[in-house]
Amino acid sequence: MTEQLEPATRARHGFFTRLIGAASFKIDIYEEVEHDQNATGQAAAVVGLVAVASAIGGLQTGLSGFVAGVLGAYLGWALWSGTCYFVGVQLYDGTADWGELLRTIGFAQAPGVLLLLRAAPTMGPFLQAAVFFWMIGTVLVAIRQALDFSTGRALATALAGFVPYVLAKAVLELSLGISPSVLP
Repeated sequence: MTEQLEPATRARHGFFTRLIGAASFKIDIYEEVEHDQNATGQAAAVVGLVAVASAIGGLQTGLSGFVAGVLGAYLGWALWSGTCYFVGVQLYDGTADWGELLRTIGFAQAPGVLLLLRAAPTMGPFLQAAVFFWMIGTVLVAIRQALDFSTGRALATALAGFVPYVLAKAVLELSLGISPSVLP
């Protein structure tokens, strides 16, 4: 883990640098967005970009799929972050607040902008799976950095947070007449 920098000395990067850095597993970017309370809107923008990219990549689901994708992305982000906050702080003595987890987990979804490519003939499902595993890695880094604990605890926390995310997504998709999927 990197050392905590004082707010006045912490580097400030622009949105796209943060987006690329988060997708590239850059610890300093995760530390920066964790501590930048103004980055919550940017994290929400990342979640929105991923939701739209995923919806475009899965155009076969129609308008209800688009609505489910966008609503599910934001609901899932809030639930996953909230569950990770509860588990990480209450069970594993992590040091973060919900906003820090919202920001880091939001930016950790950055690889999901490539879900746009899931519509590619024959390669789409493979690209979707690759992006999914890439996002698992970035989320683990985000949780580890936000809560300031080991990768093992980050994995357990991420798994605990993934359960309500998948359940909420499935309920939303079923209510809109869409076959539920685990992948974004």
